[in-house]
Amino acid sequence: MERMLLLISLLLGFFVSAFSYNVPAIFTFGDSIFDAGNNHYNKNCTAQADFPPYGSSFFHRPTGRFTNGRTVPDFISQFMGIDLQKPYLEAQIEVVNGSQKAYPSNGINFASAGSGVLRQTNKDLGVTPIQDQLLQFKTLVEKNQIDKRLVQQSFFFFESGSNDVFNYFLPFDTPTLNPEAYVQAMLTEVGHFIEQIYQLGARRIAIFSLGPVGCVPARSNLPGAPVDRCFGKMNKMVKNYNMGLESLIKDLPIKYPGAVGVYGAVYDIVQLFRAIPSRYGFTNVTSACCGDGTLGGIVQCGRDGYKMCSNPNEFLFWDYFHPSEHTYKLISKALWGGRQSRIRPANLKFLANITLD
Repeated sequence: MERMLLLISLLLGFFVSAFSYNVPAIFTFGDSIFDAGNNHYNKNCTAQADFPPYGSSFFHRPTGRFTNGRTVPDFISQFMGIDLQKPYLEAQIEVVNGSQKAYPSNGINFASAGSGVLRQTNKDLGVTPIQDQLLQFKTLVEKNQIDKRLVQQSFFFFESGSNDVFNYFLPFDTPTLNPEAYVQAMLTEVGHFIEQIYQLGARRIAIFSLGPVGCVPARSNLPGAPVDRCFGKMNKMVKNYNMGLESLIKDLPIKYPGAVGVYGAVYDIVQLFRAIPSRYGFTNVTSACCGDGTLGGIVQCGRDGYKMCSNPNEFLFWDYFHPSEHTYKLISKALWGGRQSRIRPANLKFLANITLD
């Protein structure tokens, strides 16, 4: 009987350690890959996905996410058993009007679709750049509207740069910097971001690489970009930027004592889907499920004249720029429990389990 009770207690201990994590919240920063609807609450912003059929596969309504369902922060939240994070601007409205007494304790999503790491990127669209997202978070911490102990335990997710790189190739705005200097300017901003969130208490920092931006259907809008293959010049810039991001993560424990950083190799994960699509349930890895024109990349999903596929889960791309929910789910699984070829030096599940001083 004693042996049986001991076995039960050991099993209970295993299940507690296996299914309860040391991370109560996720704070997310970035662009449309992570935006949970901030732009919807920003009435001065023209980069929107708050109309059908966005959100149709999971939420059954548009949420402001630029896909048909959930994104990476949503899936990771579900893997950890915490509620999905609200957009910052929604949470702010609720606190100001008194419908909520405080900001959420499960984290906040600050990401803004269309934004970049360079302040000027898509400024004319009214988006919230990384610098202002950081300022929004900093204000909450300094006003004690977020518990500092919560900050120290939480995940900090960062993904941005796709719009900066894509805009480099726009025909009506000739860049003044060469590609190498442009990428370095981007990395300088990311380094500043990491420094600032560390000073504000962040200790579990996950930096996610860009995917192969040169393969998005929207490249069909760019003069000189091929449509029968990915845009090599663009992907070269992306890979250089991603290498710089990984270097920032490698330097993180030296520069910022007590912090643990991981690098999510999203580019490599997505290129694997493109190389062996049938293994991952894809029948189309080139065109948008929802849109119109060449590759479905000319017309935004939901806008006049759009067409929609009958099987979104079989498409790598949901619209002209963004992955489908199925793609996000596969990426999330690789980031959560994947080996070092997917995320390094450790995966998010490991990072969620460890205890930090």
